Amino acid sequence: MAEDDAGAELTELVEANDLTGIRLWLAEHQPYEIADELERIPSHTALVPFRLLDKDRELEVFEGLDPVHQQEILLGLRDAAFHELLESMDPDDRARLIGEAPAKIATRALAGLSPAQRKMTAALLGYPEGSVGRYMTPETVVLHRDLTVGRALEVVRAKGADAETVYTLPVVDDGRRLAGTVQLSDLVVSDDDGLVKDIVDVLVPRVSATEPAEEAARLMQQANMVAMPVVDSEERFVGLLTFDDALELIEAADSEDIARQSGASPVAGHYVAAGVVRLARARSVWLLLLIVAATLTVNVMQAFEATLEQVTALALFVPMLTGTGGNVGSQSATAIVRALAVGEVRLRDLPKVAWKESRVGLLLGLMLACIAVVIGTALVGTLIAVVVAASVIAICTWAAVIGSTMPLLARRVGVDPAVVSAPLVSTLVDATGLLIYFTIARLILGV
Repeated sequence: MAEDDAGAELTELVEANDLTGIRLWLAEHQPYEIADELERIPSHTALVPFRLLDKDRELEVFEGLDPVHQQEILLGLRDAAFHELLESMDPDDRARLIGEAPAKIATRALAGLSPAQRKMTAALLGYPEGSVGRYMTPETVVLHRDLTVGRALEVVRAKGADAETVYTLPVVDDGRRLAGTVQLSDLVVSDDDGLVKDIVDVLVPRVSATEPAEEAARLMQQANMVAMPVVDSEERFVGLLTFDDALELIEAADSEDIARQSGASPVAGHYVAAGVVRLARARSVWLLLLIVAATLTVNVMQAFEATLEQVTALALFVPMLTGTGGNVGSQSATAIVRALAVGEVRLRDLPKVAWKESRVGLLLGLMLACIAVVIGTALVGTLIAVVVAASVIAICTWAAVIGSTMPLLARRVGVDPAVVSAPLVSTLVDATGLLIYFTIARLILGV
């Protein structure tokens, strides 16, 4: 069955109130498929199939939903089902849900938890928003470094069922300070009489619970880790950041960057379920700012009005030059924002980046200038064609420098680099590109 047909069929079954059909549909699909389809339909509609899920699949489907849809599902549940679902969640997932939920839901959720789960959740919520502490799991199997391998395996068997992961096992000393980690596979193949401290990886990367979660996720990706240990300010082990949470962090960060690069605010939740007004509101703020910024271009055109009156042919090439400069600047900005996100470029690389991109822009300008000369000569004559070609070279070089340095400068002053990327760079390059164009025209044409 095609994916689109599956979503349509579920919606039709719910609208027809065909409870038997809904149960059959749910039985034929995996939890992640069910979660995806529930996010595509209105919350009051999604609640019906969710309530028909088997208890053993309900939690898995719920944890597959984004926080916005989780909140909507919770609002439709009675107290008993509400608290049972939250109690069953992994502590890190529950903490993120409560942290993003309105106060009414958060208060209701914390009040209904068991003392142990409430304490664990409150501890995670005590970390700064967006920090590793909000995303780590405290439910782990911790081994002491002086244990024998055989005894360590017994601990894993006894406590592993309550842990979120047992593939990476933190190893601590007497003060619960992190000594390193050991992989379950290493324990299994080691001699039972050997000591854990002899096979522990003491050089394993670790992060502080207060560090930004996205940076930790990127480090995990770079180091090819299944789980990363998290420590407090005194190097005591407090939890693990697991690969599934790291993937979600990276995906969310990339989605946010893409939205900001297009001049829009990120929209939480599934696109299909988002309302028209909500989408328009997310895009309107930056469009308003950009239209104000675009008045710079109008001012430049007005300042060189006399030049345009003398050589009207210059106006023919304004759209081509501004479009070319904007595209070159946007390409450079996008490349640098992405390089910053994955750690390929750092703030100290600013001079190196500017020098490299200026040469890239120059090469692009020379290539495009050859085409501009041919087009300009055919349309308006050689002299103006030379003006256009020289302007293309200068504008492409300038645009590449602006596009590559603005994200780095934004990072230096604490602004999200994606915010000053493509649309803002394009608008700035339009205005400055026209200054370059008309200045070159005056010099060559003497007007």
